[in-house]
Amino acid sequence: MIDPSPINRLLNIMAALRTPETGCPWDLEQSFATIAPYTIEEAYEVADAIAQGNLGSLKEELGDLLFQVVFHARMAEEQGAFDFNEVVQGLSDKMEARHPHVFGTQAIETAEQQSQNWEVMKAKERAAKLASDPSLLADIPLALPALMRAEKLTKRAARVGFDWPSLNEVFEKLTEEIGETQEAIAEGDQAHIEEEIGDVLFVLANLARKAKVDPEVALRSANAKFERRFRWIEEALQRDGKSPETSSLEEMDGLWNRAKRHERNL
Repeated sequence: MIDPSPINRLLNIMAALRTPETGCPWDLEQSFATIAPYTIEEAYEVADAIAQGNLGSLKEELGDLLFQVVFHARMAEEQGAFDFNEVVQGLSDKMEARHPHVFGTQAIETAEQQSQNWEVMKAKERAAKLASDPSLLADIPLALPALMRAEKLTKRAARVGFDWPSLNEVFEKLTEEIGETQEAIAEGDQAHIEEEIGDVLFVLANLARKAKVDPEVALRSANAKFERRFRWIEEALQRDGKSPETSSLEEMDGLWNRAKRHERNL
């Protein structure tokens, strides 16, 4: 069981920070809109701690993320909308409802069955929420990272059959979009170039989905690989008394290939 006293202490701290005249001037000036970017940032820092396998950092980042929840709940309470307890109660109700095989009598034996059941229940919840906007895409948050949102948009459309039959068609579309990007670059129209590069990225998000790869995870991994190899280049140059600024592209490209070979031999 969770000891309620640490939560109460945190809620009291948040209340004190938001108390007029005696609270923190910065915290008092904040709103849902100004805090939202910090909430997103903290979620990414949680993911980063997990990727690094740093449990000490994960504990700290989870605390920072929890503080964001408490902050939003406090501002809502001040407006008479809801409070932290209602957030927790709503979450608990939803988790119990979405796991009838744990908290009810329904039998689900595999993770795949649970995923399918989860999607069915979420669809019912969306239908109840979105009476004013019946679109299948209505509740996909605009604030999501663009690559992640592209994957979610196409995944949602695929549920009703709006999807390429196989990866072959995705590759054909990717080739087409790359060709159109090359044409746009040749024309020199910056707006058109941006549009076509966006189309390429959108198709790549589809490719990842069809290949059952999370595009955000894949790109994060590619970012980490680039950073790892570029740091290897910097260290190799430093040993020779050089830096990237004083080296040629050919020299750094050669070191990049050495870095790749070095990783393969680890």
